[in-house]
Amino acid sequence: MRFIGAGARPDRPQIDHDRVFTVPNALTVLRFMGVPLFIWLVLAQKEYGIAVVVLAVMAGSDWIDGYVARRFDQASKLGRVIDPLADRLALIAVAITLVIAGVVHWLYLAALLVPDAVLLAMTLFFFRGHPDLPVSRVGKVRTGLLLLGTPLLVLSRLDSPFGGPLFIAAWIVLGLGLVGHWIAAYNYFWAILRKGRMQPHDDAVRHGVEENDGGAA
Repeated sequence: MRFIGAGARPDRPQIDHDRVFTVPNALTVLRFMGVPLFIWLVLAQKEYGIAVVVLAVMAGSDWIDGYVARRFDQASKLGRVIDPLADRLALIAVAITLVIAGVVHWLYLAALLVPDAVLLAMTLFFFRGHPDLPVSRVGKVRTGLLLLGTPLLVLSRLDSPFGGPLFIAAWIVLGLGLVGHWIAAYNYFWAILRKGRMQPHDDAVRHGVEENDGGAA
């Protein structure tokens, strides 16, 4: 069974609908609502075990909403924007929480934020909004690795004989996730740059077509 692109139906092309109230969008919102719960559990209660359960549910919902969207034709234009946004904001918020709790070094947070900050600046410069680029396979794998490595790292804080091995395994997975994060950012950088440079040409062509239509009228 495929994990990436699961639920896709080759006999039916995927269409991004204008619908807002869909099951995948609801799951995305619920996933992001798990962030404040995770923050409270880690910083206020020091309940790392329950915090891991919350992370596992968030990670599972990320896969489920994509499956439902593809399998039951519930992909939407809104979901295409908020799903990766929710993932990114959740990962950053969780990283900030773990830095405050002393679980990770601030350099880990910087490694997440720097590429995103560059891409955000480029997006605002060229598009003043969402660039409408498809999520890359590398980006999906990156997100999966980071969502897997983070709970492993939190589990390593529990008082158990497996703390050391879990810590090592967590940083192997997170390290691979960070490498994927920078590779995905590099690919998005050039994709945004190419699309941004093409935009004036596309606008000029569209403007010319409108003028010709006006003349014909």
